[in-house]
Amino acid sequence: MGYTKDAIKGVSWIGSIRVVTRTLTFAKTLVIARILSPAQFGIFGISTLVLSFVEILTETGINVFLVQQKDKVDSYISTAWIVSIIRGLVISLSIVFSAKYISSFFATPDAYPLLLLIAIVPFVRGFINPSVIKLQKDLLFKKEFLYRSSLFLIESLVSIILVILTRNIASLVIALIISACCEVFLSFVIVSPKPSLVFVKEKLWEILRFGKWITTAGIFNYLYQHGDDIVIARILGAPALGLYDMAYKISLSPLSDIGDVVTKVTYPVYVKISEDRERLKSAFIKTVIIVIVFTFPIGILLFFYPVQIISLLLGEQWQASAPALQILGIFGVVRALSVFGSTLFLSVEKQQLFTYTTLIGSLGLGITIIPFVMMWGIVGAAFSALFGTILTIPFIFYHIFRIFYEKD
Repeated sequence: MGYTKDAIKGVSWIGSIRVVTRTLTFAKTLVIARILSPAQFGIFGISTLVLSFVEILTETGINVFLVQQKDKVDSYISTAWIVSIIRGLVISLSIVFSAKYISSFFATPDAYPLLLLIAIVPFVRGFINPSVIKLQKDLLFKKEFLYRSSLFLIESLVSIILVILTRNIASLVIALIISACCEVFLSFVIVSPKPSLVFVKEKLWEILRFGKWITTAGIFNYLYQHGDDIVIARILGAPALGLYDMAYKISLSPLSDIGDVVTKVTYPVYVKISEDRERLKSAFIKTVIIVIVFTFPIGILLFFYPVQIISLLLGEQWQASAPALQILGIFGVVRALSVFGSTLFLSVEKQQLFTYTTLIGSLGLGITIIPFVMMWGIVGAAFSALFGTILTIPFIFYHIFRIFYEKD
């Protein structure tokens, strides 16, 4: 059975999600960046850094595991739901109990109340019906378009309205909480089966055995993606983090969106054809070509016109982020391409290669981030992120070659 038609249809629908979300993001950023300061964005960035870190530490790999199961997915849903609820509670309590120490570590007292508020988000998210992964697994991309777009529209509208009314960064966290509540509700309405409080120990151990590589990779990936943010916040402070984080988002949004759209579609397709290496190789090469065609022009624009892009999107108070944006434009292109190696590794059940890839990137970032930031500020952080990504490329290429041209 061919999946080209499904893949094209999927790219269209997931691409539509990105168009909708980026249009909303542009509108939201346009409004919020002119009301809130880089320092306020930096405080919000510290809160989301902590949330992401604790989520990674407790990652079970359930979603990846469910996509890889070629049948009998429904038998795992209830166990996955219970694990998700417990995980959400653990994350929330961890943030609450560590909030004071974290705000002290970053010398940012204003982060403390925001951390307590953002702790609500993972608790609510824990109740999301795991069956939503079937939208991706079964290539139901139209349904996913409606689902994701609705949630993002709610979050964006709430963020804009509350920021205009309050001029407070807490508005962004409240929007996340409301969006999470809506996601729980919709996940029970649009997909089945509905989970129940039935716990199957054998299913749990199967999920956790699989998830150890995803959890480890997640930790390395977090350090790979956010190690620069942590160092900037610690050494340069919240305002510098706000500037860097905004440049990072502008560079990664269009470039990673292209990668994410194609990855989300190709991953379940790769899984379905993973036993036919010739078909898999052909699909992989086509995917890489498509990504190159779309990412390179964007990277060139970001490299040559960072000042104009910052002025257009954010205004004059963000101009100090333009030099970092220039380097991050190159980083975004390289990273978008490297993602496909990881997707391929997961589709052929080589989770360990995904883990090693993120480890290499984390080491590259870790070795350079502190001296680079000390010497060049947020531009040094951008160079460090680029160095870590480039370091992964030889490893990825080598193992792609082995997958396609060598017998196991």
